[in-house]
Amino acid sequence: MHLDRFLIKQAHYSRKSVLQFLSQQQIKVDGVLATRRDISVNKFSHIEISGQTVKAFSAAKYFMLYKPAGILSATTDTIHTTALELLTDIDTADLHIAGRLDRATTGLLILTNDGQWSRKLTELKTREQQQIPKVYLVETADSISAETAQRFAEGIYFAYEDTTTSPAQIEVISDKLSRLTIYEGRYHQVKRMFAAVGNRVVNLHRERVGEIVLDPQLTSGQFRALTPKEVNWVY
Repeated sequence: MHLDRFLIKQAHYSRKSVLQFLSQQQIKVDGVLATRRDISVNKFSHIEISGQTVKAFSAAKYFMLYKPAGILSATTDTIHTTALELLTDIDTADLHIAGRLDRATTGLLILTNDGQWSRKLTELKTREQQQIPKVYLVETADSISAETAQRFAEGIYFAYEDTTTSPAQIEVISDKLSRLTIYEGRYHQVKRMFAAVGNRVVNLHRERVGEIVLDPQLTSGQFRALTPKEVNWVY
């Protein structure tokens, strides 16, 4: 929302007074002097007029969690332990998960209260736009066939969605272990891709989303706040 619209609609200032405050250089947004009325503000912005806070929203929060197997990627559940329950000593009331993992999958899980940020991180891109790589360590039931790399590079057709996956890259580490890079986040995508080439995933672990890499210092079930560099990469 633009600064002037926020002050008029949400803080009940008149348009004339907002323009006057701007011309007199009396408005600051997040500590920076506002010189235009169309500056974008969001629910985390801190706005001051003549040194007085108009409205200070709750701070943005960004976390990475090393998700263990058996933990549900959800905010609440009456049966299973959820990812949010692992974030001890943190107010998780306004957090949501940016890019879920199924219950059996381990690794990098990102949680935030910044909806705009998480949409940029998780939304599907068109082939003409920059795509965000997601990297998984994959253990399969059978040996990885010679045709797997070519099939993944060509894209796997999913009849249910009537779509073909973006070209993916696979690095074969050993007979049944590989590192797969995909560019979407479709339902059970990695498992369905391997099923399409006659194989079955037995263990799946997410290592990276874009420039956000699971911290090697974390052990299963541990979490930490994202660094400013990790947060700002998304924008």
